[in-house]
Amino acid sequence: MTKSRNSKLTVPKMRKGEAEQAKIRRDLGHDFAVQKDDHGRDRLIAGTADARRVYDVSNGGYISTGGIARVRNVDPLKGISSLTYKQRDAGTRYRADFELATREGLKTMGMGERVDGGRSGASVPAKLIDNHAVMARARQALVYPEILAVIDAVCGLGMSIKEVAQRENVVRDIPAQLLRMGLERLVFHYGSQSATRHNS
Repeated sequence: MTKSRNSKLTVPKMRKGEAEQAKIRRDLGHDFAVQKDDHGRDRLIAGTADARRVYDVSNGGYISTGGIARVRNVDPLKGISSLTYKQRDAGTRYRADFELATREGLKTMGMGERVDGGRSGASVPAKLIDNHAVMARARQALVYPEILAVIDAVCGLGMSIKEVAQRENVVRDIPAQLLRMGLERLVFHYGSQSATRHNS
């Protein structure tokens, strides 16, 4: 009896509204941001831009009975009208790599290697090693930590310029300018790299 009580205590609680958001995404076929956790529950993939978006559904939240779904958070790469096509493309490419690193558990901030806990036969798949190297080169191309922080926030986490400005306690023009500078650096960087990995 004690054993079953302890096992119940080890199951982590889900964030408020997460189960509903995961269900809405499954119903819409937008389950690319949903995965099963160790307890078989549908969870939003933490650290991704899509997980930060909120889906509102009319009709009591039931899509099957004619409810209309609206995404409350607009993707900042699409919402900032002054960005060029190449800048948006570079930001989207960075996001894809960022989200793979986040989803698979690699450390995005320092890009440190994932350390094996001593289990025999454990290894890092080649796709993740490739992703690690691609991310490290892209982050190196951004040069300045201030630019990197804004690119991670906007492209990686889907934060708006307003949210970044509030977090840093600065006027909106500053993160907006840093974003453009970072995206221009990524345009130049990706222009000199092979894009075949992203076209497959």
